[in-house]
Amino acid sequence: MMRYFRYAVLAIIAIAMITVALANRGPVQLSLMPDDLAGLFGISPELNTMELPLFVVIFVGILAGVLLGFVWEWLREHKHRAAAAEARREASRLNREVSALRTDKEEKDDVLALLEEAR
Repeated sequence: MMRYFRYAVLAIIAIAMITVALANRGPVQLSLMPDDLAGLFGISPELNTMELPLFVVIFVGILAGVLLGFVWEWLREHKHRAAAAEARREASRLNREVSALRTDKEEKDDVLALLEEAR
């Protein structure tokens, strides 16, 4: 059931993206920096500007925003990942300690059993 729901959502997103792309096919001129600043750095106008369809600019902007959001969240959640890693290390250490205490107890029980049999 969830698989079909996921396919339906992906189909709706694909149809929306195709509709946006078809509606925004017109070329736009994209400059990497203002002309005055490009002239200051000695960049020619041919290298500074390019002509792209508008939907490419829109989709690249959306993709850049999503990637920036992912990186921002990953950096923001660092303290939670560090605390979880510390808790895993502590749990592992405690498990090793408990298993060592159990083996020590079992060995002592055998020795006590032998001593009691000898009496």
